[in-house]
Amino acid sequence: MTDIAIYEGEDHASQRGDVAQRAACVGCRTAGYIPILSGAVGVSDKVASEFSRLRDRMVDVQLAGRGIADPQVLAAMRTVPREMFVDPALEEFAYQDGALPIDAGQTISQPYIVARMIEAATLGLDSRVLEVGTGSGYAAAVLSRIAAKVYTIERHAALAEVARQRLAQLGYGNIDVRSGDGTHGWPEESPFDAIFVAAAGPTVPIALKQQLAIGGSLVLPIGDSYGNQTLCKIARLGDTKFERTDLDAVSFVPLVSEQGQA
Repeated sequence: MTDIAIYEGEDHASQRGDVAQRAACVGCRTAGYIPILSGAVGVSDKVASEFSRLRDRMVDVQLAGRGIADPQVLAAMRTVPREMFVDPALEEFAYQDGALPIDAGQTISQPYIVARMIEAATLGLDSRVLEVGTGSGYAAAVLSRIAAKVYTIERHAALAEVARQRLAQLGYGNIDVRSGDGTHGWPEESPFDAIFVAAAGPTVPIALKQQLAIGGSLVLPIGDSYGNQTLCKIARLGDTKFERTDLDAVSFVPLVSEQGQA
């Protein structure tokens, strides 16, 4: 039986309260907060070791323990330091099984959902990938450990700039970040072997279907803005032939285009 994957997290009520209280104290740091690897700022080996232990536990319990089996996905999730993609005030919650708030009313995705979406696409080492909804850059970083090249688009220019600098500083050199309307895709770099959309709309944007390579997969939530959403895999079988597979019940932020909610 497939687990119901609720994007907003499954942590205990007391933990959610701690996160909410801490998040309320987090000011808008988009313009100034650029994370640096722990070793570069003198963080103790003990702290780094603890984050590593929590990351391993996340992979073993939240991912492998819930059915994520692709060794490439598990290895990538075990490698990328999620604590570097959240606000410092929320670092202690980085490896809980839930989404966390970032600036501009957006979130960093629940680890299980990141892994579930990537595994569904069946990436290869030569894959070229498009992500719509960069956010903090965490999912793009994970994708970059598997795919050859990642193109990621963020609607909020300030978030895009922070993600661009963060990813560069952390050494993810095969990721290009652009600010813009993700529903238009990135036509000059298409076709893509996989496309991931980290926001929900009622339909699949036509431009994204057109930019998907034959044999490729588009993974995205489809549904309304009230949480009635389904994570779907759209496989392109031919020029005009697509096949939809429903994966999980989810809850994502709305997909917004230049014309409003998509």
